[in-house]
Amino acid sequence: MKYQLRHTTHYDYSSPVTLSHNEARLLPRDLDYQHCKNTRLSISPTPLRQHERLDFFGNRIVYFAIQDIHDSLEVTIRSQVTTQPRPTPAGDEVHTAWEAVVEQLAQGRGGIATAIDLDSQEARLFTLNSPFIHRSDSLRQFALDCFTPQRSLCDSVLALNQRINQEFSYDSEYSTLATPLDDVLKDRKGVCQDFAHLAIGALRSIGLAARYVSGYLETFPPPGQEKLVGADASHAWLSVFIPNWGWLDIDPTNGSLPGERYLTLAWGRDYGDVTPLRGVMNGGGAHELTVEVDVLPLER
Repeated sequence: MKYQLRHTTHYDYSSPVTLSHNEARLLPRDLDYQHCKNTRLSISPTPLRQHERLDFFGNRIVYFAIQDIHDSLEVTIRSQVTTQPRPTPAGDEVHTAWEAVVEQLAQGRGGIATAIDLDSQEARLFTLNSPFIHRSDSLRQFALDCFTPQRSLCDSVLALNQRINQEFSYDSEYSTLATPLDDVLKDRKGVCQDFAHLAIGALRSIGLAARYVSGYLETFPPPGQEKLVGADASHAWLSVFIPNWGWLDIDPTNGSLPGERYLTLAWGRDYGDVTPLRGVMNGGGAHELTVEVDVLPLER
């Protein structure tokens, strides 16, 4: 699949901003199954300083500073993204019991799949608590309903993916970043960010490694209607580490395995590591935020 991606973030401030320092995580990653070209980042007002670097997780970050007085900020990323079918586990790793994987991670053993994957030593980072995801007994018990004794890791992960999809309702008005995972678990509702955090928390609570993934998903308009410009949205899912193979992506919001319609942007321990745009500024007062996303297919 070939897509034209456009993501625009626009801030209107109630009072002038005299200085701002910002970081944007909006440039999609190049992966074995995803290739980007003609990627352009446009910033208005024009920054005085701007440079790109990679963070600890290999995500592309653009730092920029604006020193002109301004009452609005607009950041737009455009990129042609080509996706391909993703590999799925096959062979011995399909049958490996999840308890054996927990033991390997605890002892720091395992392997790597490709150059883009973290090895098992580094994967242990994704078994630990992070700012938005804390292991708990309730999350552990939720996971163990799917991770029964000696069940394979792959089967267990797919069962958890389906369970969240079937038992939880999507409710865009329910949660904020401050909503505890125990509340999401109790109320059985949330958004894609909540479901990714919930699945990661459940997996980490039994000793497995899971990371948060941000990106985009091509959406389709209702039958008989045209697709609205800017009506797409960012999406979130997660990856589970499989020793000697790599990271398997799952999407509990849709109960599916991400494929060619998914565009990967960044990954980290949780949402805090992949925030699309953040910064500090002098002035500004209150602000109004508008986000527009388009994932337009160019070829199928």
